[in-house]
Amino acid sequence: MVMSPVGRVDDVQELRRRRPTGVPARFVRDEDERPNPDALVPPMSTQLPLISLSRLMEGKGDDGRCELYRLAEACRDWGFFQVVEHGVDPELMERMEKVATEFFMLPVEEKRKYPMTPGKVQGYGQAFVFSEDQKLDWCNMFALGVEPRAIRIPELWPKTPPDFSETVDRYSRQVRKTCDELLSCISRSLGLRDARLRETFGEAVQAVRMNYYPPCSRPDLVLGLSPHSDGSALTVLQQSPRPASSAGLQILKDGKWFHVHPIPNAFVINIGDTIEVLSNGRYKSVEHRAVTDGERDRLSLVTFYAPSYDVEVGPLGELMDEGNPRMYRTYNHGEYSRNYVSQRLQGKKPLDFAKLP
Repeated sequence: MVMSPVGRVDDVQELRRRRPTGVPARFVRDEDERPNPDALVPPMSTQLPLISLSRLMEGKGDDGRCELYRLAEACRDWGFFQVVEHGVDPELMERMEKVATEFFMLPVEEKRKYPMTPGKVQGYGQAFVFSEDQKLDWCNMFALGVEPRAIRIPELWPKTPPDFSETVDRYSRQVRKTCDELLSCISRSLGLRDARLRETFGEAVQAVRMNYYPPCSRPDLVLGLSPHSDGSALTVLQQSPRPASSAGLQILKDGKWFHVHPIPNAFVINIGDTIEVLSNGRYKSVEHRAVTDGERDRLSLVTFYAPSYDVEVGPLGELMDEGNPRMYRTYNHGEYSRNYVSQRLQGKKPLDFAKLP
């Protein structure tokens, strides 16, 4: 069991160990929330756009222009894309996955030493739980604030495995560079200066969250993670392509759920609510969810990259005119973040905070 704002929440790994064929009622979704095959695009029928970051950064000749066009199209039409040649060491990606797996395989008593306390999103447990009758996700989470260092909670950084902290640090530094470069390219794809988006951020906030989804005997009744969009500017997802792991990410497009199949050494990138606001709706955040598998587990590593909590966020003036009137108000990003984590995951509802009447 782990703590939540409304008491104790069952640890899904322990549930799976104790009752391998049972699913407690609190995890069973209402019928209209369950994974519905009729609303799912067949696997492998569509692939996310694939972008090369190295080509984007070179930005020269036809290749660079074509890659920038593909990026703009992916951000506008999908809100998601996969990125390769991103500069993060594949061996470090593998090591990060290994230490995260080792942490989740620790005895539950050891993991409880790093609890996610009520109303917080750092530590081990389940976030976004606010009522006793709320349906729970079939997932264990471990989340840490990384940058700026003032947001770190040192007592939540585990001592086991012994190289956990060093690996998270090295991995996060490389991913941060990737985020900076992607943000420059997205700025350029909007017809802005490379630095235009980045200069609105102040000292960017970065967090990492590890999600572990054990097998579930009734994957048709549960969700690994409820549908939601991200409050960040960019989200960087690493999900293992190994055959033993379930590819559980799905995104909502045109009223249908699409599978996202991982590519070796690629990151899945999605546009967060903050980019939707800054771009005045030209690029939109997209609902996504995680589903479970009856036999296979899944691990995902998620980096959130967002503006400093003390900056004001609103549509950029260059992206508003008579044909593109202001769609969102200007607000304090820290206030938006507090609003986001104070409610359960429910689609794009948190973005109502920023929308004009």
